[in-house]
Amino acid sequence: MLDPIQITNEFSPLIKQHNQVNQKKNASSFVDTLKEFIDDVNNLQKESAIQSEKFIKGEPVDIHTVMITAEKAKTSFNLLLELRNKALELYREINRLQV
Repeated sequence: MLDPIQITNEFSPLIKQHNQVNQKKNASSFVDTLKEFIDDVNNLQKESAIQSEKFIKGEPVDIHTVMITAEKAKTSFNLLLELRNKALELYREINRLQV
């Protein structure tokens, strides 16, 4: 009959280190994703401002393009605002918890 494999503590530091690295990757990937989203919103806002300026100056710009870029910027900003509001709501709820 075969003996069951004995798990030794020999590899436990490596396992712990592997788990810590994976947790850091997950945490940093969320932060990176959030930063990318904020950068995208900022870029949409800038593009909308550029298109609006061109239209105001009388440069040949299609009004539909101006309106579409403005709506994209507005929608993405509203989404970012809602994410912030949900994060604040979550933070307040955690503060209300009794330990």
